[in-house]
Amino acid sequence: MSSIRTSRTRLLTAAATGVLAALSLTACSDSSGVRNEDSSTNASATESPSTSSGSGSSSHDDAKPAPAGSKPAGNAPATKTPATSGNGKTGTGGKAVTCQGSNTKTVAAPLNRPVNHMLLTVTNTGSSTCYLYAYPAVRFGEAQSVPPVIEASHPQAVVTLKPGESGYASVNLSAADGSGSHGRTEKSLAVYFHGPSGNESVGTGAHPSLPAKGVYVDDSLKVTYWQQSMDDAVSW
Repeated sequence: MSSIRTSRTRLLTAAATGVLAALSLTACSDSSGVRNEDSSTNASATESPSTSSGSGSSSHDDAKPAPAGSKPAGNAPATKTPATSGNGKTGTGGKAVTCQGSNTKTVAAPLNRPVNHMLLTVTNTGSSTCYLYAYPAVRFGEAQSVPPVIEASHPQAVVTLKPGESGYASVNLSAADGSGSHGRTEKSLAVYFHGPSGNESVGTGAHPSLPAKGVYVDDSLKVTYWQQSMDDAVSW
C-alpha cells in the first residue's frame, strides 16, 4: 500500500508540474506575442488619428480666406493692383508737381506795414503736393519786363505746399522815401511761376485782383523769393 501511495503521489506531482509549466509557457507567450501584437495594433490606431488630424488641419487651413492683398501660390494674379503713393492716390496722382496758376489760388494784398509793400499768398488748391520754385515773376499793367528779386531773401529750401497749404512772397512796390523814378498807378497784375531751373515760367499764370484805386509802383519795384512763412516774406 505504501508503494502504491508513493507512485500515486509522484504521478500527481508530475501532473501538477506539467500544468504549472504549461501555464508558465502561456503567460510567456501572452507577454511576448499577444501583448506585443495588441500594442502594435493600438499604436497603429493611435498614429492613424494623428495623421488624419494633421491632414484635417491642412484642409481647414486651405479653407480659410486668404489675407487681403495676398496671392494664391503658383497662380498669376488676375488683375494688377495699381501702385499707390504716400498720400493714398493711385498712379501719378500723388506725384509732386510745380505750383502754377491752374493748381493754386493767388491773392495780392497791399500792406500797411511795411509801407509800400504787397503780400502775395499762393494756396495749393490741387490734390498733389506742389513746389514753389524761385520767386514770382510779376507784371503790373503792360510792363514788358519783370522786377528783380532780392537775392538776400533766398530760402534754405524750396517752398513745398501740401494741398491746402500756402506760400508767400512780398513785393516792394515803391521806395519808401519817394526817391524812385517813373512812379505810376497800376490796376492789373499777372503772376507767373518758375520751374525747377528758376530761369523760365511754366504753366499758366495767375491774375489776382488789385484794389479798385490800383497800387502805386516805381522803378524800385522788386520781389522776394517764395517763403514758407508769412513772417519771412514781409521781413524784406
